[in-house]
Amino acid sequence: MQVMKWSVIALAVAAGTSQMAVASSQSESNGFIEDSSFNIFNRVLYMNRDFRNGPNTAGTGDKGYREETGLGIRLLFESGFTQGTVGVGFDAHSLTSIKIDSGRGRYGTGQFARTDDGRGDDTQTEVGGAIKFRVSDTVLKYGNQFVANPVFSTDDSRILPEVATGTLLTSNEIEGLELTAGRFTALNAQEYTGRDSLELKEINFAGASYSFTDDFSGALFASDVDDVWKKYYGNLNYNLALAEEQALNFDFNIYKTDYDKKYTGTGKSEDNTIWSLAAAYSLGAHTFTLAHQRASGDRGYDYGVDGGGTIWLANSVQYSDFNQKDEKSWQARYDLNMASYGVPGLSFMTRYIRGTAADNYTERELDIEAKYVIQEGAAKDLSFRIRNAFYRDNAQGDVNDFRLIVEYPLSVL
Repeated sequence: MQVMKWSVIALAVAAGTSQMAVASSQSESNGFIEDSSFNIFNRVLYMNRDFRNGPNTAGTGDKGYREETGLGIRLLFESGFTQGTVGVGFDAHSLTSIKIDSGRGRYGTGQFARTDDGRGDDTQTEVGGAIKFRVSDTVLKYGNQFVANPVFSTDDSRILPEVATGTLLTSNEIEGLELTAGRFTALNAQEYTGRDSLELKEINFAGASYSFTDDFSGALFASDVDDVWKKYYGNLNYNLALAEEQALNFDFNIYKTDYDKKYTGTGKSEDNTIWSLAAAYSLGAHTFTLAHQRASGDRGYDYGVDGGGTIWLANSVQYSDFNQKDEKSWQARYDLNMASYGVPGLSFMTRYIRGTAADNYTERELDIEAKYVIQEGAAKDLSFRIRNAFYRDNAQGDVNDFRLIVEYPLSVL
C-alpha cells in the first residue's frame, strides 16, 4: 500500500513531460504469443469454524459448527501485446471449485454455493476474459478481472477469488508514479459462478501511488458506489534503516466514507472515519509489530459491495476487522523467518488484538500461523499453511477458526 499528495503528482507530471523519452513497455513488446503466459494455480482449503456458544449467525448449521474442504483450480492465460504503437492483447481464466467434504449441518464456510437441500454444490466452473490495449506504459483493460486497490479489491480468502466486470486503466508513464482509474458494473462472490451475485450497480474510482524515495511512498484513492457510498483512502509508508539487519517500518492507512441515505435506511446520510498506524521493528529473522486502529462517526466501517478485500487496515485480521462504531483496537505481532536458521521457506507468525467500542463492547483475537514453501525440486513452490484464530467477544459469542491451506502454482507457458 502506497501513498502520495496531489501537488507532488502535478510536479512529477510536469517534470516527466520535459524529459527525453525512454523505452516504454510497448516499444519493447515481443508480440502476442511471444510474451504470453499460462499458469495453473491449485488451492486446497480445509476450514472449520466452531461457534462455541451455539449458532449465533444465520446459516451456521444446526449446531453452530461449519466444516468443509474444497479444491480450487484456476487456469490463467495472459497474452502479450501485439507490436506497434497500440498493442492489443487478451487475458482469459477458468475457475473451478470441487467439493471434497461438506454436509448439510456443516455448510457455510464460503467455499461453495448452496443447493436447494442445504448442502454445498459438488462442483462449479466459470470462465471469463478481458481484452486489453497498451500505449507506451499505459494499459486499458475491459472484461472480467481480479482487482487489488484500496477502494476496490476482489477477495481471495477462499478456494476461488471474486471476479469483477468492468474497465480498468493503469498508467506508469512517470517513474515511481502509478495512476489508476476504473469503472465496474458487476462483482461476483467467491462461492458463485454467476456475473453479479453481490449486486453491484456501478463503482467508479481513481487514485495514484507515488514513491518519493526508495523508502518513502504514499497513495490517494477515491471511489463512488452508486446509491451506497463515496469512499476516500490515504496511505503513507516509511522505511528507516537502523543498522545491519535492523530497520523500522511505519504504515499509516485511513478511510473516510460518506454513506448514501438509500443505503443507511435512516432517511439521512451518515459517515465513518477509520485509520490505523503500524510500527514494525525488524531484527534479522525477527519482526516485532505494534498497531493501533480507531473508528469514529455515525457508524462502523462497511465494505463488501466494493470487494471483500477492501479493508487495507492493520487490524483487519483472520476473523475480525475491529471496525465497529467508535472502536479502538491495539495489536501486538511477532514474525519469525526461519531462513536465517537454515530452514528457508519456513515462517511463523502470532498476533493478539483487543478492541473496545460503544456500550462496553469488547472483542479480542489471537492468531497463530505457520507456513512452509518447498524451495526446490519437482514440488518447488508447493506450500502448506496453517491458520488458527481464537476470537472472543462479550456480545456475539466465541469462535475458533482453523484453516489448512495447500497451494501449488504451476507455470506451463
